[in-house]
Amino acid sequence: MRAKIICVLVVCASLKTMAQEKEVPMKTLGKAIVDKFPTTRTLDVQYEQLGPTNYDSDLFGNNFEKGRIESHNRFKAAFNLPFYASKSKRFVLTASLRYKYESYSFGSIYNYNTTQTYTRNTEDIHYWTGAVSATYVSSLFKKPVIYNATATVDGNEDNLQRLKGFVSAVIVLKRTPSTTITIGALAMLDPSSIVPVTPLFTLNHKFKDSKWDMDFILPQRLLFRRELLENGRISLGTELNSESFYLNLNTSNLNGVYELNQLELKSGITYEYCFTPKIIAFVKGGVNNVLSTRITEKGERTSRYVYDHKEDAQGYFRVGISYNLFQRK
Repeated sequence: MRAKIICVLVVCASLKTMAQEKEVPMKTLGKAIVDKFPTTRTLDVQYEQLGPTNYDSDLFGNNFEKGRIESHNRFKAAFNLPFYASKSKRFVLTASLRYKYESYSFGSIYNYNTTQTYTRNTEDIHYWTGAVSATYVSSLFKKPVIYNATATVDGNEDNLQRLKGFVSAVIVLKRTPSTTITIGALAMLDPSSIVPVTPLFTLNHKFKDSKWDMDFILPQRLLFRRELLENGRISLGTELNSESFYLNLNTSNLNGVYELNQLELKSGITYEYCFTPKIIAFVKGGVNNVLSTRITEKGERTSRYVYDHKEDAQGYFRVGISYNLFQRK
């Protein structure tokens, strides 16, 4: 799911710029991508702190535990570098590497089976993923279109775990000075994917006689944005995020490598500030709602989960800074 959302972001950001240009040089597409999505810049570092929350879990469809997560934080680092471009600049190969560290601290936990209350040691999780992406810019029915194919490999601190891939195509339907609309589709090359083909839709609209614009990307975000101060921008809205990592389990019920997949809906405010053309920082905060948390055997469909739990809404705070090697203006 996370790979799918990243692909949606990159493709849709590119097409917004394509809709505004008669010619579509790759450097122009790159500028649009890194402007919207920090994780696509040359180097991006983020830290997130989530507030305490209560949870209630099931194992194999039966009541398992209920308890409290006192503290949950994440550290993320992303590195992206194009390593080949055609003479026309319409075909580009990019290598990416991402690392994530998560830490959970627990309060009291009640076990339904034993009727005992206990606590659990702090859990530290490491996750990494590498990818090679091919992007080709062209036209179809006299409209701009961008094709993308990506192969990814991921794992944890113990081992390489899975190889995945996806392909996509998105085309501009409407392009005016104030409005851009695109549609497309993304196909997952992953046997564990619940929805192998996903439709894509974006709408970006600049309100008349206003400093505000609306940025809508299905299924990822709805934001209302405007410039604030000379080198800053403020955004209000909701974003859908996906988090995942691997667990090596050795219990009486679960033994082997499992995947945790979590879907989060974050609503709040973001402020970005450009210190130099190459260095941009942001701070954001608001309310985080966990829509789904499931654990499956490695490679199994998410619908065939062995464990799931529900969490209460919680506050969150995130800061980040990114560096774009190729930004000149």
